[in-house]
Order: sequence, then structure tokens, then C-alpha cells
Amino acid sequence: MTSLFEYAPAPESRSIVDIRPSYGLFVDGEFTDGTGTPLKTVNPATEEVLSEVATGSDADVDRAVRAARRAFVKVWGPMRPADRGKYLFRIARLLQERAREFAVLETLDNGKPIRESRDVDVPLAAAHFFYHAGWADKLEHAGLGPAPRPLGVAGQVIPWNFPLLMLAWKIAPALATGNTVVLKPAETTPLTALLFAEICQQADLPPGVVNIVTGAGETGRAVISHPDVDKVAFTGSTEVGRAIARAVAGTEKRLTLELGGKAANIVFDDAPIDQAVEGIVRGIFFNQGHVCCAGSRLLVQESVHDDVVAALQRRIGTLRVGDPMDKNTDLGAINSAEQLARIRELTAFGETEGATCWQPDGDLPDRGFWFKPTVFTDVSPAHRIARDEVFGPVLSVLTFRTPDEAVAKANNTTYGLSAGIWSEKGSRILKVTDQLRAGVVWANTFNEFDPTSPFGGYKQSGYGREGGRQGLAAYLRSDS
Repeated sequence: MTSLFEYAPAPESRSIVDIRPSYGLFVDGEFTDGTGTPLKTVNPATEEVLSEVATGSDADVDRAVRAARRAFVKVWGPMRPADRGKYLFRIARLLQERAREFAVLETLDNGKPIRESRDVDVPLAAAHFFYHAGWADKLEHAGLGPAPRPLGVAGQVIPWNFPLLMLAWKIAPALATGNTVVLKPAETTPLTALLFAEICQQADLPPGVVNIVTGAGETGRAVISHPDVDKVAFTGSTEVGRAIARAVAGTEKRLTLELGGKAANIVFDDAPIDQAVEGIVRGIFFNQGHVCCAGSRLLVQESVHDDVVAALQRRIGTLRVGDPMDKNTDLGAINSAEQLARIRELTAFGETEGATCWQPDGDLPDRGFWFKPTVFTDVSPAHRIARDEVFGPVLSVLTFRTPDEAVAKANNTTYGLSAGIWSEKGSRILKVTDQLRAGVVWANTFNEFDPTSPFGGYKQSGYGREGGRQGLAAYLRSDS
């Protein structure tokens, strides 16, 4: 918020993106009208209405599922796996060619800094298609059973925090394994999914292989509950994940859930403090904290607590909060008014329960949805800010004395998605990692992602894995 250096504005031009006044649904290879009440999608940094987007009704979802089934039976399922891979390679290359367009649109619709959209979201989305394209004709060698076969139609519902990247996480493995897709993007961030539909047309993807049905919760419920959907994949809140698990129970549908998290970022007394502080900042303030695996609980060994907190506050004081389209911005806008209200509610609980709240000096923009990077100290494991997923730029700092206490506090959560460890001792890192109930553990880094590495959690963070060889299994059946 305050800096030794003054940065001149470096805004990214939005002229590369041609946002239509309205968008329809993408069904059977074409854009069509939806029969539900249209939604308006808003730029969270300015509250400007970007476009009006169709809402898919039950009938629209049924059309999309039937189109996906036809494509699976007649075209995509029987196609040679190597040819399916060629389509994925083509999509990946088109994403790279139009990367700047996707990055600008993602930032406008989501509120995240252009630097993150440009350097993380879009390149990783393309990488997922490249990676899974390579698997398309090698599934028999993936160690997932003899004669692996696709399931059929996949119904996929994705969140608003990484709209394009989550689309890639879902669609790439589904197509590589021979399935067809009906995807429902989040109602607040549908635009990059609809631009991806244009990529599907540009790549000459057969009609019906990918269908994108926009809308709110009722549209997602229709996708998940449709009787002709064979596989359900959902990323989002634990509450909605529970409802989906209940809806799918008793059916033959396969289900993977990637839900919430309350990750512990553990700093031992031998950790290099400056390096750890950079990892802490990346762990909690990346994407405004709108990350399911965010390191929102900082566990610091007592002997270095004061030094770590002081260094952390100095570093946070240099973060630039503001226009997401400016290349110098570190923290962009909160995605919606609803999410901002939840962040404010939980931080108010933190102060009421006795934790000490710290925020850097500085003003926030007058329009849009904004929240300062926030650190709570004097936090106990019983505080709501240490238990509930805030899903915002809010860090809770707790202390520990011994490695066993660190593990106990880290595991004292209903979630189990990720964790981080900071130490110079490799033996300590390996021992603590083995005791943590988390699907992903980073050592001396945080929030590093790769399409070759499986991602997923334990407990209320869901089940199943996405990415890597393991992520293919959820979309295949075999004779074993």
C-alpha cells in the first residue's frame, strides 16, 4: 500500500477484447438463446456491466446433454485416440495465440490482476491441454487398468476464482479420455468460458463435444442431476459439494469434488525469513485470497514469531492494491459484493473474538469491491477466522513450540486440501509432510501448480484428484 518507489500507471489496453452486448448458450457447436432469465456480468473493479449472459433452463440443459450424448456415440467416442489428441493440441495452441485476449477478459470479468491472468491462469490453462493431449493415445499405459474406456457425458460445474484455469482442469482430461462435456461456468465469471467456445469453433471441434451452459445455481443443479450425465465434476464450496454428493448418492454417476480449504503454512525457526515471507504473501494474497488452497493459517514457531510478523507487515506495506488492469497491481478487486460482505463478516468476528487486526495504511478505490490485505495475530484455534474459510486476503497467525504441536494444529481443521512447510532441514520437512492430512504439501514454496501433478484433498476438501495421471482415472472405466 505504501512503497519506497512510485510506480507510473501501466494499464493494459482492453481494446484487444471485443465483448458482445449479450451472449447465448453454446450447444451442439453453435451459440443459441437460453430460455431462462438473463444475468448481467459485472466488472468487480468498477461495477460496470460488461455483458448480458443467457441463463440455461432445465430444457436448455437437456438439449446440451443430448447433444453431448450424440457426439459421444457418433463421433468423439469412436474417434481414434490420436485424432482426439490432435484436437487438444489445436486448442492448446489457439489458447496460446489468443493469450492476451483471454488474460484481459479474465481480469475484466474476475477482478484479478492482469499480471496473474497473463502469467499464471492463461499459460497454465494451455499447459493442461498440451499435457492431456499427450495422454490421449497412451491411456492403456497409464496404469489405470486394462482397456480403459470413457464414461460418456461429463457434467462439470466450475467456480469464479479461476474461471479459465478451472475450465481447463475439467475439460482437458474429459476430452483426452474420450468423454464429451456439458460445462456450467460460475454466474459471475462466464465470459472466458464463452470465449473458449469460440476456440472450440476455431479448432473445428465436432459439434456437441463441448457444450457451455451459463446460469446460476439452478442451472448447475440441472446439469448435475440430469439422468444422462455419467460423470460429475465440481469445484466450489463445501456446502454445495455436500448437496451434490447427496444428489448423486444412489446413482451410478462418478463424482469428484474439489472443495474448500484452510491450509496451514508452517514456518520453523530455521527457515530463511525473507524467503518464507515471500511464500506467505504468495500463499494468502495471490488472487486476493480467492484460492481454495490459500495458506490462510500461518503457524510460526514461537521463537521467531515477532521477527516473522514484523517482516511480513513490512512486505505487505509494499503491496499495491488497485486497478487490476494495471501491470503494477499486486491485489485486485474482490469478485463480487456478496463475497466482500462475507469477508467483512468473518473479519468482524475475528475482532469480536479478541484477535488483533492489522491492515496497512492507504486508501482503496471509491468504486468496485475492495478489501485491504489483513493480518490477525493473537489468534487461537477456536476463533472462527482460524476455522472458517474466508476466501479473501485475510491471514490468521498462530504459534507453536514443537513440531508435534505444529502438526496437531495444522491438522485441527475440517479441511485437508493443502499445506506448506518452511525449514532448512530436509528430514524435518519429510517427517512433518508424512504426518499432515493434506492432499498437497509444498516445501519452501507455496501455490505452485503443474498439470503433471495431481491436486485434491481429504475430509471436507473433497475427494478425487485432478491433474496428472491420477486425474485421468475419474473419467475412465476399465475391465478390472
